[in-house]
Amino acid sequence: MAGKVLYTIGYGSRDFEKFLELLVRYEIKFLIDVRTSPYSKMNPPFNKENLDIKLKENKIKYVFMGDSLGGRPRDLSCYDEEGKVDYDVIKTRKFFLEGIDRLKTAYSKKIKVALMCSEGKPSDCHRSKLIGSFLHAEKIEIEHIDENGNLKDQATVINEVTKGLNTTDLFGNPTGLTSRKAYQ
Repeated sequence: MAGKVLYTIGYGSRDFEKFLELLVRYEIKFLIDVRTSPYSKMNPPFNKENLDIKLKENKIKYVFMGDSLGGRPRDLSCYDEEGKVDYDVIKTRKFFLEGIDRLKTAYSKKIKVALMCSEGKPSDCHRSKLIGSFLHAEKIEIEHIDENGNLKDQATVINEVTKGLNTTDLFGNPTGLTSRKAYQ
C-alpha cells in the first residue's frame, strides 16, 4: 500500500515465522509494541527481549510503547465502576496523547510502522477500539492486519465491534468503547 498508513497486527495463535512473514509482506520497518506488559507466558517468542533480537536480525526495529499506548493503564481513573478500561477517559490523558504524537510523527514521515498487541482479531483489541478510533478521528489511515493476514480498514473493524449498531445514545451523544473484560 503506497502513501501514508499506520498498520496494526496481533500475533494471536501465529508462530513467530508466520508473524514475521506478515511484517515483511507489508514492508514494516518499526514494530511498536502496545501491550501494557510486553511478555507472553503462552508464546515466549513474543516476549520483549526475544522480539527485539529476532526483529533486529530481520532489519525491523522494535519499540515498546505499552506505557503510553497500552490497553491497561496504571492510572486508576481510566477504569469504570465495573473495572473495565474506559477508552474515552484514556484519550484525554497526557501519557496517551504523547504516545499518539509519536505515531503522528511516524505517519507524517511515511514510516512503515505496525502497532502490535496479542489479540489476533483487531476487533478484540484496543488497537482498534482505542488507538485506531482516536487516529481515525484525526484523519489518519489505519489498516489492521487481521487474523488471516489480510488488511481491514478502521471503519470495517469498528463495524465488527459494534455489530453495525449505532454508537450514539438516544440523545445523539457518542457512546464510548471499553475493554471487553474488567481489570480492576
